[in-house]
Amino acid sequence: MFPVLWSNQTLPDMFNLALPIAEKMLRPAIVYVFLVVVLRIFGKRELAQLNPFDLVVLLSLSNTVQNAIIGDDNSVTGGMLGAFTLLLINYLVVRFLFKHRRLDQFVEGKPTTLIENGRLRKKALAKELLTESELLTVAHRQGFTSTKDVELCVLEPGGTFFLQGKQPPLAEQRHKELSEKLDELARMIAEIKKEKSG
Repeated sequence: MFPVLWSNQTLPDMFNLALPIAEKMLRPAIVYVFLVVVLRIFGKRELAQLNPFDLVVLLSLSNTVQNAIIGDDNSVTGGMLGAFTLLLINYLVVRFLFKHRRLDQFVEGKPTTLIENGRLRKKALAKELLTESELLTVAHRQGFTSTKDVELCVLEPGGTFFLQGKQPPLAEQRHKELSEKLDELARMIAEIKKEKSG
């Protein structure tokens, strides 16, 4: 027996909402607020995805809340309405927080300094539940061979890392080398002039 390609119920089944529109919009809003609060409570670690466990948590999280967002409605209209609601809420929240910087800092949290003046801040690592080996992995990703090469490391609220090396920037280093060569050249010219006059 061959599968049916099309029936009179295909379009109505695809676009017929099984739930009221208000519920379809309220579900994503509640889940959105819940996830923002939970991610704020549990810290920046999950967002940084430092190991496979963090990635598994994020992937599982999206799958876990899926049914809470869509409910018993698998229609295309319901999916589009849920997606539109999530995007709209995110747009409104981001716009609101953009105008209210203090609230933005409260919601997102503050950056955490993990390495300062070349020294590991072990209390900060413990607060963020980061091991030294995970921090070393972060340093490797940014081109450092060791955490000892890092002058400053900050974990931003969004889960990204800012690292600054101990050695001066390349342009500064070249300027210093050029200055040293010019000084040496000036000394040589002064010696030559001294020899000619003497």
